[in-house]
Amino acid sequence: MLTPENLFDKANETAKFLLNKTGGRVPEYAIVLGSGLGTLIEDIDIEIELAYKDIPNFPVSTVEGHKGSLIFGMLSGKFVMAMNGRFHFYEGYSMYQVTFPERVMKLMGIDKLIVSNASGGVNKSYKIGDVMLIRDHINFFPEHPLRGKNDPRFGPRFVNMSEPYSKKMIAVVEKYAKEHKICYQKGVYLGLSGPTFETIAEYNMVRVLGADAVGMSTVPEVIVAKHMNMEVFGISVITDIDDPELIQSVNHEEVMKEAKKAEPVVRELVRALVKLY
Repeated sequence: MLTPENLFDKANETAKFLLNKTGGRVPEYAIVLGSGLGTLIEDIDIEIELAYKDIPNFPVSTVEGHKGSLIFGMLSGKFVMAMNGRFHFYEGYSMYQVTFPERVMKLMGIDKLIVSNASGGVNKSYKIGDVMLIRDHINFFPEHPLRGKNDPRFGPRFVNMSEPYSKKMIAVVEKYAKEHKICYQKGVYLGLSGPTFETIAEYNMVRVLGADAVGMSTVPEVIVAKHMNMEVFGISVITDIDDPELIQSVNHEEVMKEAKKAEPVVRELVRALVKLY
């Protein structure tokens, strides 16, 4: 079991295991592939693939569409590590388990993180299939990933969250998107625990709170990454919207289907970021 007392040692053990597998090579980027966005691995010249079950201290993803493997290889000319499947709080994992990979990434020497997800759109101007660059987030998870004794080897007790998502990274992607006439949104993501999809009333609440999209992941990962002073870029695919008629048909299969449609755009933007930044 991961605890504040053993977290550093466990993460360090895993980091050393992975660096041994890469021959000491430190990836320039870590990428978390969310629901329906796993085909980015097709763009990676894969050198190493490890099942989560074969990695010391790693949890195992239980969600359909999340393969559950760690990939190392070349993307846009740079050595990267990609998580093909993430861990969610709603699966029953502790926040320490959900965010354990980010701890490992930092101890491996990785400073840049890309996170992706599928989300529900609450901004009235959004439509299904839109790609949203995450500029900020609202944490509505029932437990905070930094709750408990702080280990200063990871970061400070109180973390400055004024810029959870790198403005420089966002600027690079926006510039590329405009030059290549790629449509995108930029907004605020609100994280809820799930696993139920939101009610109409909850969608309205999320909008009132100032968010543009809502989902069940990402926020704890980003908080922990910022705790360790990592630079983060977040991107989300709007897979459903709070239309009273459309929302009745929302299910995991529909979310995966809509995420698949937007994959080419997400893949292109991620490739561009890795190449240009």
